[in-house]
Amino acid sequence: MLLFIEVFRSSRFYEKFLIGFGVIAAIHVVGTLGYLFIGAPTVVDALYMTFITVATIGYAEIPDLSHNPGGRIFTMFIGFFGIGSTWYLFSTFTAFVLETNLTQAYRRRRVTRTIGELRDHYIICGIGRVGSYVADELIATKRPFVVVEASGEAITAHEERTGHELVVHGDAADDEILDRAGVARCAGVFAVTGDDSRNLVVSMSARALRPEARIVARVHDRRNVDKTLRAGADEIVSPDFTGGMRIASAMLRPHAVNFMDMMLRTSENFRVEEVDVPASFPGCEAQAFGRGRDFLLVAIRGTDGAWNFNPLPGDRVEGGCALIAIVTPGGRQKIEALFAADVVPAA
Repeated sequence: MLLFIEVFRSSRFYEKFLIGFGVIAAIHVVGTLGYLFIGAPTVVDALYMTFITVATIGYAEIPDLSHNPGGRIFTMFIGFFGIGSTWYLFSTFTAFVLETNLTQAYRRRRVTRTIGELRDHYIICGIGRVGSYVADELIATKRPFVVVEASGEAITAHEERTGHELVVHGDAADDEILDRAGVARCAGVFAVTGDDSRNLVVSMSARALRPEARIVARVHDRRNVDKTLRAGADEIVSPDFTGGMRIASAMLRPHAVNFMDMMLRTSENFRVEEVDVPASFPGCEAQAFGRGRDFLLVAIRGTDGAWNFNPLPGDRVEGGCALIAIVTPGGRQKIEALFAADVVPAA
């Protein structure tokens, strides 16, 4: 009910409804004063006479107007304007119900509330061809994200294809739109619209609004790479370059490419993932993570930037380093939960 009231108050009909209600209230005030002047014994009787006239109930007259032509003309005046105002009031409310998509309004409110509760999520700016693949990967790895898109058709296509509803309709280059997407609480921003200049502005805005966020931007023209990096992007990806490398790899190392493809397509959704170790983690040996199907440690990046590939069981995992592992989404979430609680995993 409260949500219905919020939707009604934000609609263009709310002001009209208040005007109609105000007119009816004014008619009751005028009617009460008029009937008191005509001869109603009390204020309640005068208000009652006004109400039954406006509501067309038509009970006994208070006061008796059978010998008072002026009183009857006044009653006609009250009835005419009162009934007209009542019909205006109801027609306004009826127009609101008929013209407002309440289901859509309820959904938007629910989406806004859900986005407001998100923390450490990702924002995809642009849900075109590249953005759709980014969304698919985030869904497959069970990561929360919000889509920002200016095209209503692209939003509809995305929702129908994935069932994902956390969408903000608007220009991602607008700071207000990014705020609505929760940029102040996000973990990262994907600037993947089809326009290099827009991706540059998105990177600059996101960096200003959320300095801690990681920003990955899509760039077509190589001349825009340095500009986008200076604007705030942490990483630049060129679909043309990446596509060319993939084509070459498919020719030169087909089995390695096939291995990666098959890993992505398994029912477990295996991925080569990065898991950051909190600085407060007490530390443990690599063998504590075991070698199960959910989590297979393949490398450790130390706090000094040095890499330890295929770590030995006795190698140390300290706070502040990063783990590279082949994991399922569930395995990654389990390890992240242990790190968040500063608990050493049991082998």
